[in-house]
Amino acid sequence: MKSQSQEGYYGNYGGSFIPEILVPAIHEITREFEAVKQEPSFWQQYCDLLSGYSGRPTPLTYADRLTEHFGRAKIYIKREDLNHSGAHKLNNALGQALLAKRMNKTRLIAETGAGQHGVATATVAAKLGMQATIYMGREDMERQYANVFWMKRLGAEVVPVDYGTRTLKDAINEAFRDWVSSFETTHYVLGTASGPHPFPALVAYFQNIIGIEARDQMLGLEGRLPSRVYACVGGGSNALGVFQAFFPDPEVELVGVEAGGQGPNSGKHAVRIAYGQGKPGIAQGYKTLFLQDRDGQMTDTYSVAAGLDYTGVSPILADLSEQGRVRFTAATDEEVVRTLQLVMRKEGIIPALESTHAFAGALQDIAESSSSDIFLINMSGRGDKDIFNIAEGLRDEEWTEFIHRKHTQYAK
Repeated sequence: MKSQSQEGYYGNYGGSFIPEILVPAIHEITREFEAVKQEPSFWQQYCDLLSGYSGRPTPLTYADRLTEHFGRAKIYIKREDLNHSGAHKLNNALGQALLAKRMNKTRLIAETGAGQHGVATATVAAKLGMQATIYMGREDMERQYANVFWMKRLGAEVVPVDYGTRTLKDAINEAFRDWVSSFETTHYVLGTASGPHPFPALVAYFQNIIGIEARDQMLGLEGRLPSRVYACVGGGSNALGVFQAFFPDPEVELVGVEAGGQGPNSGKHAVRIAYGQGKPGIAQGYKTLFLQDRDGQMTDTYSVAAGLDYTGVSPILADLSEQGRVRFTAATDEEVVRTLQLVMRKEGIIPALESTHAFAGALQDIAESSSSDIFLINMSGRGDKDIFNIAEGLRDEEWTEFIHRKHTQYAK
């Protein structure tokens, strides 16, 4: 990866474009982040909590039946779904919460799309005795209400965002508005590797544990590195988490899979790089590739997976794409639903809709592979949160009847 400049740029992307009032808060985070990177005791504290509380290391599962089904590359799955709270998001939330405690903050705020980052933030706030406020677009709340329920039960305040597309982009805007007026007591646990410096580096740092484990596990199981590593890409946290450990290995191809929605010409997708539709711009505190109109206004995005429904992408990944180190592709909703059914039936595993994009990207390439290849897929989260969306996508009539019965029962 190209070295980061002092201003937090990665090639042409990154930086910190923030209101003057937030400069002290950003400087404080940057200072403390640089300090903890030099303190082995902080990393050890972090790893101890991941081990004793979150259940790391997560396993690397050989998908033997899926491999046999295609008769091509061997397929391995990095099981972030088995991380406490059901996704990779806890890695970052826990690390940032420890950093917040170090800075004597008493409150955490966060944005969330699919809800997994919100649950992770609410979880660590409860564990560490802190307050939590989670901003979530109303559209995403409707799609992921199970996660809203758990955030509230964990003691967090969940604030709906009712303007714009009412999705992740708008939730980030509201979280920044809160932070402007509360940063003296509050830390913003930004959930993805985007936003103003140092957040991209900060999130990537805490998510790096995924790739560190996966690399060691692959060498232990196969005695070699994988041919390709696949990860879904919304903002970029899980992708950078698994990719970083393989940056020094040019023989390992890194593949990011974006949310193709209803296809490249539909206007209903969230693909910044693979379709070539993302344009450089500055928003939400940083410069990257955004989906935007001719006037530079951010355009609406869409995906069956709420966690991938974002208009921008990590500046680190935008730079890696330009370097040619990460190849980007996209999977449509239709491909994702079809792939989800296959993975469930063949492996007895239910990936999140976000993670299923990574599986779909790998299966796009499977025909050109051979038995000497190894595909590693980062399964960033589990799919029980998506039961309503999955049932709708599968047009499951029994599920629809069940919902109607429950509605009638509660209406009485």
